[in-house]
Amino acid sequence: MTRLVLALMWVVHFLPLQLLGGLGQTLGMLLYAFGWERRQVVHINLRLCFPALDRGARTALARRHFRALGRSFLERGLLWWAARDRIERLVRVEGDEHWLAVAGRPVIFLAPHFVGFEMGGVRIQLEQAVVSIYSRQKHAQFDAALLRGRMRFAKARLYSRQDGVRPIVRALRAGLPLYYLPDMDFGARDAIFAPFFGVPVATVSALARMAAIAGAAVVPCVTRQLPRGEGYIVRFYPAWEQFPGADLGADVRRMNAFIEERVREMPEQYYWVHKRFKTRPEGETSPYEREA
Repeated sequence: MTRLVLALMWVVHFLPLQLLGGLGQTLGMLLYAFGWERRQVVHINLRLCFPALDRGARTALARRHFRALGRSFLERGLLWWAARDRIERLVRVEGDEHWLAVAGRPVIFLAPHFVGFEMGGVRIQLEQAVVSIYSRQKHAQFDAALLRGRMRFAKARLYSRQDGVRPIVRALRAGLPLYYLPDMDFGARDAIFAPFFGVPVATVSALARMAAIAGAAVVPCVTRQLPRGEGYIVRFYPAWEQFPGADLGADVRRMNAFIEERVREMPEQYYWVHKRFKTRPEGETSPYEREA
């Protein structure tokens, strides 16, 4: 099955972007229709984060999310097999002066989990080798394709989460920017419960800790999916001042608040299929278990 999916992605990557995007949106609606478990996760997440929306509005938002997700999946084939100049046209860059302003010191790109995060990561590698943290995929063939896609254009260093922060700090000090996605639930270890849309979430505190150890500047980096046929924009924001601070909890809350602001700008594009609220404070039950 994995081979068939990869073959399909390779075939359709030759299509014009407008047509490829349409197929991706159709794929997303099929995922919405038949992916019951992930559809439930999305609806639970949206209910927790947008309680003021009625059921109909949340359903409409969930459908838009799956269309964006389907698009990003098929369009990922362009990252894996398309020519460099097509990727440059696919993903435009805004605000690169913000990270160039601090390029003389270690830099961490704070890249939240929006559907276009792979697009942004590969686009940056057209200009600059980076280091990133890698989660092994369940299917070996898809895992291999993903690794090849992430390392096509520059010598990236990829470390697993099990490697810890030491090799990442060494790479930062050696001048490689870190493309870092910290907004997933990896359990309570090394996490702080901080609000996200008013709900406490187990938030990895490594961003502030690595920035402190490496003396790194934190430059937010957000990739937005544009309307069908128009590609993506990866946008850099000014480096955060006075980060990290003296209070690790305040640093974590600052990060979550920034991500929440960006989510409100394009709510259909956040990675809602992830069980972001799975780990709960002591005494609380996971919302996904209650509705399983």
